[in-house]
Amino acid sequence: MAQGTYVEKTYERDTTYIEDRITVDGADGWPVEAGRYRLVVARACPWANRAIIVRRLLGLEQALSMGVCGPTHDADSWTFDLDPGGVDPVLRIPRIKDAYLKRFPDYPRGITVPAIVDVPSGEVVTNDFAQITLDLSTQWTAHHREGAPDLYPEALRDEMDEVMHRVYTEVNNGVYRCGFAGEQEAYDAAYDRLFVALDWLSERLESRRYLMGESITEADVRLFTTLARFDPVYHGHFKCNRSKLSEMPVLWAYARDLFQTPGFGDTIDFVHIKSHYYEVHRDVNPTGVVPKGPDLSGWLTSHGREALGGKPFGDGTPPGPVASGEEIPAAHGVNP
Repeated sequence: MAQGTYVEKTYERDTTYIEDRITVDGADGWPVEAGRYRLVVARACPWANRAIIVRRLLGLEQALSMGVCGPTHDADSWTFDLDPGGVDPVLRIPRIKDAYLKRFPDYPRGITVPAIVDVPSGEVVTNDFAQITLDLSTQWTAHHREGAPDLYPEALRDEMDEVMHRVYTEVNNGVYRCGFAGEQEAYDAAYDRLFVALDWLSERLESRRYLMGESITEADVRLFTTLARFDPVYHGHFKCNRSKLSEMPVLWAYARDLFQTPGFGDTIDFVHIKSHYYEVHRDVNPTGVVPKGPDLSGWLTSHGREALGGKPFGDGTPPGPVASGEEIPAAHGVNP
């Protein structure tokens, strides 16, 4: 299959998304309605992984179905190659691009996940990944499970928005700025920015269990999906190699704490993650060879973060078991 190109002199992410929102009042023409929409994700993608985690933490599995694309894609689109016949069983399409073109026949931008599709019409509603998860927290409350955590507390939103903005620009997107830099100067600057931010996060988390204090919020979800991919792909493939996550004591303990919390580690498919980055980014890794390492067993070791106190889910409770059919294969996760 023909692969896309990713390396640029100085990498700049296209941040123009379909900004329609699914809301209680349906102001954009898309009212919240259980069973009407399908969340399309790829477990390899950190942006989609956010939506998978938030959907699970809030208990929205019955209200919002989920379609899962395979870890690799061509220059054209993510595909449903994990499903029988290579077709999503609900949307009845082989690639998510079909839902984009159903609504926008001349859609000019990248075909991205996560995306939410209106099942009756087969049309994409939104791919605005940052807003999707916030709306799952604030607009879908009628369908939250009993004991669902408040991932976007009103009292913390101003500070949270600032923290999440820095996490996004310097870390979530910072690793890509390193990995796709086509010139030394651009790479050097990106590398320095990334590790300045990781040092800031280490300092912030040294005395507090989670980014916003005593309980998990959306900010932790957003940082976690990058940290989970750091040693398997970003350290080597994206040249973010000052130190591995496992060599940054505070962040490594924090990441293990989250990984061992229901709703986080049980969404991580390391086989999909490595397959996607090493096989798809052929202008970064021309051979497409996927490394066997690193050793992932450390994710299950004791982290000691309980000593900082706090309650992971605030006044809520952990989510139950992973929904049937959505489990990560044992060989794709971390084996004790």
